[in-house]
Amino acid sequence: MSKNESVLCIKKDLLPASWVCKKSIVPLELDDFIEKCCSAGFEFIVRSDAEKDVSYKQIIPYIVLQTKDLKKTAIYNRQGSEQRLHDLWSIGIGGHINPIDMETQNDSFLQILTVGMERELKEELDQWPKKDLPFFVGVISEDVTDVGKVHLGAVFRILTSTPEKFLPGSELFQFTWEKTRNLEQLNLELWSKLALKLISG
Repeated sequence: MSKNESVLCIKKDLLPASWVCKKSIVPLELDDFIEKCCSAGFEFIVRSDAEKDVSYKQIIPYIVLQTKDLKKTAIYNRQGSEQRLHDLWSIGIGGHINPIDMETQNDSFLQILTVGMERELKEELDQWPKKDLPFFVGVISEDVTDVGKVHLGAVFRILTSTPEKFLPGSELFQFTWEKTRNLEQLNLELWSKLALKLISG
């Protein structure tokens, strides 16, 4: 995606304060998340502007893949377009929500989020079992890194009994299933550390 793409944003000061602390890890029901985002109101902003404007949070679905017994978690190495995350390990698949994810002007926030998340999964994974559905866990946010200051993570989790059926696309470098208990020893991006705390909570 180009820097001229538009991305889904919400004004930071209209979001619940607990979501946008220096480090936020907030377990939530999906209904609650959707309702708060809708009452805050959302808009699409040119990405190059949004990246510099800390008064907005870009909403990012962040999908964690784990085996049903929780013993293994999918990880990959960050080598993509986001230079600021290079060489860190990530447990989250996802990206920006774009106007392409809104089929009509009347689409609800939930519809746009769901379509965007499915598109991201299709872009990042060449194949995965469609019966393994993502479910919402909560939100993460941080104001420590430059990337974090302008993004809010909507964390989803897919639990699978067939990890071998997840085939990574070319963006997911060194994709592998790691023992969950070993994750903390890796050089994880901050969002992955927060997401790990959220799903372990």
